[in-house]
Amino acid sequence: MPGAFAVLKERGFVSQCSDEEGLAKLLDQEQVTFYIGFDPTASSLHVGHMVQLFAMAHLQRAGHRPIALIGGGTSRIGDPSGKTEMRKILPIETIKTNADRFRAQISRFLDFSDGLMLNNEDWLADLNYIEFLREIGRHFSVNRMLSFETYKMRLDTGLSFIEFNYQILQAYDYLVLYQRQGCRLQMGGDDQWGNIVAGMDLIRRVERAEAFALTTPLVTRADGQKMGKTEKGALFLDPELVPPYEFYQYWLNVPDADVEKLLCLFTYLPIEEVRSLGRLQGREINTAKERLAMELTSIVHGKEEAESARSASRAVFYGDGDTDKESVPSAPLKRDEFGKGVGILELFVRAGLCSSNGEARRLVSQGGAYLEGEVIDSVDFRLDESYADREEILIRAGKKRHFRFLIE
Repeated sequence: MPGAFAVLKERGFVSQCSDEEGLAKLLDQEQVTFYIGFDPTASSLHVGHMVQLFAMAHLQRAGHRPIALIGGGTSRIGDPSGKTEMRKILPIETIKTNADRFRAQISRFLDFSDGLMLNNEDWLADLNYIEFLREIGRHFSVNRMLSFETYKMRLDTGLSFIEFNYQILQAYDYLVLYQRQGCRLQMGGDDQWGNIVAGMDLIRRVERAEAFALTTPLVTRADGQKMGKTEKGALFLDPELVPPYEFYQYWLNVPDADVEKLLCLFTYLPIEEVRSLGRLQGREINTAKERLAMELTSIVHGKEEAESARSASRAVFYGDGDTDKESVPSAPLKRDEFGKGVGILELFVRAGLCSSNGEARRLVSQGGAYLEGEVIDSVDFRLDESYADREEILIRAGKKRHFRFLIE
């Protein structure tokens, strides 16, 4: 069996590491406590967080001990990493609500009977600022901090003093977790490299001990676009923001060239099976995409929701009589509206498939608007009373995005 570090590397989770050989040896010799922080600055985790969550899950499956650290304290400041301007300061109650949602989503990936979920609010919220500067702040060099890309990027647009403190607080998190839990490894996205290294250096200065840093790459598609971006924005894990059907459909429609990479990153399938699925060509690659969509939707939303999404997808695309379309996004449409006619442009806007009449007009003009599987070729098309006796109406934008109007 390959070692834990070899598994991470083979599946594409390793970008930068402070000491690959040393970390690989440590992971092979003993159970290692490791952590990743998640700042609850939004109401849901998204696809970008899944890289870290799966990396944590693979390490836990190899026998190591995860700490999922909710940034209830650091969220009160906001991480400047990857941002061109200062984050909006959130109300503390909003942060607490978001943190509760994060906990539920993270629990889908990790087993907390053999791991920890902590909140850095517990040791950051009541810090004595003078003592903190004397004991911790003195170990940081401003010149060193400004050498990291995160801060260099912001010097031209402006970096606030409150943001400048963020790296010190994250480094302090690592020190606290080392002291209290024996944590030896911090992981995160590539944009966190400077913050993680700062924590590693702080442990060395204060405790004269060795700790490790590892970052995962930003996952992009074969065409260079950022993974997880949809027409409506980020691909969130919260089913209220992105319904399981839409989540499933996203993975069913990824580019062929990305399938093997995504199976590596976002499933627990054995690597030999991943390679085999990745070699499929032509229409057979859809088998691999359906496996990816099913595996990932089951992890994030549960097996029942995944099976429902698969059933709905097959009903829409293949007309399978044994399945239904209940999971396809839907909304009611009053039967009496057909008396004066319902414009096709209005219908696509109401469904959320287009953001405006102008966008709907372009969709129709380009041949991308479908009503019950038929192309709509006129922007003036209206649904009249002949549609009023139906139970539902199915519309589609392009090849992928479906919506049902339920007649009532």
